[in-house]
This record gives sequence, structure tokens and C-alpha cells, in this order.
Amino acid sequence: MEPSQSLEVEITFDVDPETEVPDWTQVPLVVTVAEPEVRELDAVYYDTAEYVLGRAGYALRRREGGPDAGWHLKGPRQGSGRMETGWPLDIGGDTASVTGVPPEIAAHIGDLTTDPLVVIARIRNTRTAYALRDAEGGILAEMVDDRVRTRDEQRGMEQAWREWEIELGPAAPEDADARAAFFDAVTVAAYAEGAREASSDSKLARALGV
Repeated sequence: MEPSQSLEVEITFDVDPETEVPDWTQVPLVVTVAEPEVRELDAVYYDTAEYVLGRAGYALRRREGGPDAGWHLKGPRQGSGRMETGWPLDIGGDTASVTGVPPEIAAHIGDLTTDPLVVIARIRNTRTAYALRDAEGGILAEMVDDRVRTRDEQRGMEQAWREWEIELGPAAPEDADARAAFFDAVTVAAYAEGAREASSDSKLARALGV
């Protein structure tokens, strides 16, 4: 089975527990905001004992819940985005469980490492998603309001925080300058409600304290 691939282009903010979600229609191009959709996400992350994947800029997870449930391999940042490769939850049959990585995925990352993979973190997330739509109804971006709980499985450390992510959608501007202007306007709206620059590059990095 050939995996899917997509380029994620997003911006993330830290927010306090009681911070109000902005009126995103104040952002140019955004005409309507869809009704919120609540998703319960539960992800288990894998790496070698020496974090070979993470040190190379990769993150491997098995996530349940939401429209993109499955196995995901996120690659190193490429400019403003990261390439994500995906497989369904049932790939590999009985081996596709939280206790082991399916052989198809192990083979896919064989150029990165052939060392045994272990569970390094669990990230659970109550996500409220909003589709930001343009005048034609196209999705400019998806904004998600995440209430995150994590556990570093190697050190036994737990954390909890709230963050916002805004990921470009299929109707987003294609021009780099227009995309930058859109994200600038999103940032202004988010900061006006008290949001802050994200303290970490990813949920996994924050969970592991790196």
C-alpha cells in the first residue's frame, strides 16, 4: 500500500486556559467560520532509545480519533511547512497496534534507522476545529483549539497546556507573499486576544522538553 503525502503549512500560538477564540472573519479573505467540531485525539509516538528519528527532524506516531486517524511520519521542516506521510490504522494487520510499528512503516524509515523502536510519548488532545472559509466556501485554513495532555514515557513526566494551530487549507493563497500576509493577519488577531508565540516547535518536542 502506497502511503499518502501532504505538506503541512501552519502557525502555532500558546494561549491561556480562558483565552477567547478571535473573530476570524476580521482576517482578510475569511468570510465565514464553520461551526466548531470537537475531536478527541490519542497519539502514541515512537523513536529509538537514542531518539534517532527526532534528532534527524522526524516524528512517528499512531493516532486515533479525528478525520486523519492513522500512522503519520512527519519530516523535517521545509521552509514554512513539513511533509507528512500517512498510513491507515489497520496497516500491517495485527502488528499495527500501540505495542509495535508495522513492518511496512519500519521498512519506510529503514534509511533513517533499523534500531528497535520504543514508545517515547503519549499525547492526548481535546481539539475544537473551525474551518475558515472564503467567499466561495473554500477552506482557507483550519483553526484548531487544542487542550493537550502529554506524558514523556521514558522519564514519566506529564504536562498540560492549551494552544492554537492554524493550518492552510486547499483554498489558501498559493503566492508566498499572500500566504505570509494571511499569517500576519492571523497573528494580529490572535495576539489581540492574548495569544503568544509558541514556546516549542511541536507538541512532541514540548512533551519531551526539547
